[in-house]
Amino acid sequence: MRVALAGGGTAGHIEPALSLADALRRIDPNTEILCLGTERGLENRLVPMRGYELGLIPAVPLPRKLTPRLLTVPGKLAGALSAAGEQLDRIQADVIVGFGGYVATPGYLAARRRRIPMVVHEANPLPGLANRLGARLSPHVYTGHPHTQIRNGRFVGIPLREQISSLDRLAMGDKARAYFGLRPDLPTLLIFGGSQGAQRINETAFSAVPAFARAGVQVLHVVGPKNADEPQDLTQDGVPYVAVPYVDRMDMAYAAADVAMCRSGAMTCAELTAVGLPGAFVPLAIGNGEQRLNAEPIVQAGGGVMIDNADLSTDWITGELIPMLTDTDRIVSMSEAAARMGRRDADMELAREVMAIARGDKPTPEMHVSEDDFDEEFQDDGKDAR
Repeated sequence: MRVALAGGGTAGHIEPALSLADALRRIDPNTEILCLGTERGLENRLVPMRGYELGLIPAVPLPRKLTPRLLTVPGKLAGALSAAGEQLDRIQADVIVGFGGYVATPGYLAARRRRIPMVVHEANPLPGLANRLGARLSPHVYTGHPHTQIRNGRFVGIPLREQISSLDRLAMGDKARAYFGLRPDLPTLLIFGGSQGAQRINETAFSAVPAFARAGVQVLHVVGPKNADEPQDLTQDGVPYVAVPYVDRMDMAYAAADVAMCRSGAMTCAELTAVGLPGAFVPLAIGNGEQRLNAEPIVQAGGGVMIDNADLSTDWITGELIPMLTDTDRIVSMSEAAARMGRRDADMELAREVMAIARGDKPTPEMHVSEDDFDEEFQDDGKDAR
């Protein structure tokens, strides 16, 4: 079986695609995988590092209003369509799976011209334009958020790395704490802000170092590679505070922690719930508030708390977060609630669906797309072309 994956640009698009690739190979090691990407996306590093082939196509940012005329206009879109088609033809793709972003649009359109079955996965509660287009072209649409509003959508969760989805936090806890130089007997807070760190979270956490030490709460703080070159040991009074630029083994970081203070991107929320780790979410106020929407169901279920970025302060840490960390019964209850929200098997479930669609077990009906359909779905509503 030959599968093309279109999910370039950001880690939020690439990581689910690579997790699906891993799952496809676990089911059938002979599955041929091609990842479509652009020269400037993170996929140039992440895809080869995971052992998959990368096929480059031009990046095409979409305007906020889509009409059928985009299918025939010359220029960048036409060039990207041609390049995507050449990649699909080269491997004789049986199916394409898109995860949104600039790469997905030419992938979807090139596949439609060739009558190659399409699968769409939308991780966010508010779909981007690329996947809204894909959902108009295919009935095979899957979502990573239970409340995503997208045509033909079916909730499966977000495909995660097996290293994360198979993690037993309790069994690995002592080993993970030793791995980072932490004590086995203290409540532990993991702090991170995404791949590059988060300035507000970093500054507030550092200002609370004495409060953590007084309360006997140890901290593993991933500050982001742009914010530090070397690890720092800020231990006070025998209570560890370990600050590191980055962590290669996030599974070990999750296993070491009792609570994570972090942003609430779709992948972060999916990983925390999959491993049953409560979150103190500090959503970044970007776009249409996607990060808040990602965290809200977890908080409502009791698996986390949320604080606005502007309201994050040392006072909140000392008055809210530290008391939560030192309340063992509350942490146990929150962990159980977070785990109930998690989907550990999204990678395998989506992989089985993709294989069934590629084999024709789930036939793709002819999709009739009119100009009215495009105008209705892709009106200028302020969303960008994720």
